[in-house]
Amino acid sequence: MSIQTVAVVGCGLMGAGIAQVVAAAGYTTIVCEQQDEPLQRGLARIRDGYARSVKKGSMTTHEADQAFARIIPTLDRQTLAQTDLVIEAIAEQAELKFALFHELDGICQPNTIFASNTSSIPIHQIAQATTRPDRVAGFHFFNPVPLMQLIELVSTPFTSTTTQTELRAVGTQLGKTVVSVADQSGFIVNRLLIPYLFEAVRLLDNGVADRDAIDTAMKLGCGYPMGPLMLLDVIGIDTAVAIGEVLARELHDERLAAPARLRTMVANGLLGRKSGGGFYPLA
Repeated sequence: MSIQTVAVVGCGLMGAGIAQVVAAAGYTTIVCEQQDEPLQRGLARIRDGYARSVKKGSMTTHEADQAFARIIPTLDRQTLAQTDLVIEAIAEQAELKFALFHELDGICQPNTIFASNTSSIPIHQIAQATTRPDRVAGFHFFNPVPLMQLIELVSTPFTSTTTQTELRAVGTQLGKTVVSVADQSGFIVNRLLIPYLFEAVRLLDNGVADRDAIDTAMKLGCGYPMGPLMLLDVIGIDTAVAIGEVLARELHDERLAAPARLRTMVANGLLGRKSGGGFYPLA
């Protein structure tokens, strides 16, 4: 492998999942957070993830221990100076990502690849915060990362063929299927998924059907593993709202903005499973 050391910046739900699969695939994995509390929560998620894998028989206890030993936690971004690949997994807020990539550009060696796990923000905008647009790409994982098999590899007109090849090799090493996507907001999955999710909320708001009827109809009528309202809880209602805002702005289509019900839920702290409740209460 040409890439040996991978840094994951952000150790929330997505960052912890990414770090879990990266370390399990044999990479030295630096996990970087700004504060100790979210870092420790993320490390606990990773430990729990490995424990579940051992319980299912997909890893041995020795393999899980080895994988966790490859993880280097840090609160200091200067630690990332010698990494080969940095995967950004912070909040879906453009200004935060721009600032992070600008900072990393001054820290990391010139050949380090910068990959964003953004769900919707155009990669060329993120790349403009750096002096290395040829080494910047989107590398979009899906939740839950250890189970979902897809990575969207998003390239701008400036992303080099070498960068694309190296990232595709990493995705293969992680056991994922990598699909190539042009740099347009929402890429493939969220461009199709978010309008579907929001339309389900509008059906609920308009009294067309109740929560259970909507989710049951899509499971049994389309063969989906879960309905759209339950899926919103899994994704995180705040995340869906943030993605919708970017899609509506970038594609100049207000129909892609989140329904008022979702904005109200976010304001009231009802974010889905991450907060203990959304459309469904946690058992």
